Order: sequence, then structure tokens, then C-alpha cells
Amino acid sequence: MKNLIQIDHPLVKRDLSVLRDRNTPGNLFRAVLRRTSSLLAYEVTRDLALRRRPIRTPLEQTTGYTIAQHIVLVPILRAGLGMVGGFVEVIPDARVGHIGLYRNEETLQPVDYYFKVPRQLGTSVVFVLDPMLATGGSGSAAVQYLKGKGARSIRFVSIVAAPEGVRALRRSHPDIQIYTCALDRTLDKNGYILPGLGDAGDRMFGTNE
Repeated sequence: MKNLIQIDHPLVKRDLSVLRDRNTPGNLFRAVLRRTSSLLAYEVTRDLALRRRPIRTPLEQTTGYTIAQHIVLVPILRAGLGMVGGFVEVIPDARVGHIGLYRNEETLQPVDYYFKVPRQLGTSVVFVLDPMLATGGSGSAAVQYLKGKGARSIRFVSIVAAPEGVRALRRSHPDIQIYTCALDRTLDKNGYILPGLGDAGDRMFGTNE
């Protein structure tokens, strides 16, 4: 699918299997989600620009590098919080914003309740983090909010995605690159991804028990 990049790495496939398993306990789910996010962070930043800088090793002068662009991570609350730690481990100087959205269970449309992001989005690469790209409503709304604040370079990162969500996000924002570990089969009548991994927020925080 256009604008969709699937991270096809053996370690990602291994971890995704743990996340999908209904018998995975909450503490392990959180740990593996964080680890998978670190693996994703390596892949989705592969083409970032570098800036040269002089450094001195214990033996001589040489050339080092820094990331040329500012990085902003924007998790969609609440499930997106589970991906932040993994990204920050790899990009420790990244700034973090938050977008609070929940899905109306009757209409399946996103409802916003919180929005706080760093300034200077226009000169940053912004990564929107959400474990699940289901209907695409929340993702599209989040990207629209960020564009309204001046963001010009935005990438959407998920663990699993449904074709319906990819198409919706691509239709609303054809300029956005979408990254995921797996493009799943479809959505059920309640808007959940099949086979999916259930409700990531509930599994992370134990609110399904």
C-alpha cells in the first residue's frame, strides 16, 4: 500500500507474537511493547539527516555526527505512552508532546480531551505514536492537530495496522509516511483490528480485568 512501510525484521516478528498472545501478562506486555518500540525507532529514523562535528578520541582528532533535525515524539493517549520509553532510549534528546483522544464506542469517531506539544514543530521531525492504527480516525485527527500547530514533517508509527485505517489516514493526509510491524486483515464490527492484539491500553494498564 502506498506510503506504508512494514518493518519486516525477525526480532520484531518475535516480539509481535508475544504482544498478540492473549496469555501474555500485563507486565510482560509493557516490557515487550517498549522493546519493540526501540527496534522500530532504529528503522523509522534510518533516513534522518546528519550534521558533522569534530571530536577527539583518546588517540586523535576525527569526525563525529549528530542528528541534524529536532525530534518530537507525540504519543496518542493512552496506549501511545507505551511506545515512548523505547523511542527515548534510542533518541534521548527527543522532546515529547501528548495528544489525548478516545474513540466514541457508538460512532467510532475520535473525541479529543488534551493537546500539549513542544514549540517549533515546523523545524522538527514529528513521530506520532500509537500501537494500533484501526479506523484511522484518531490518527487522522492527531495529524491534523499537529499540522495546525505548524508541523510539516510527520511520520505515523504503529505496531499493528488495519487496511481500513491505512486507507483513511492516507486519504486524509497523503503526505504522511506510515510505519507498522504488521498490516492485519480487517476490522471487526466494533472497530477492533483482526487478528490484532486486543486493546493495547487495557492490556498495558490492567483496565480490562
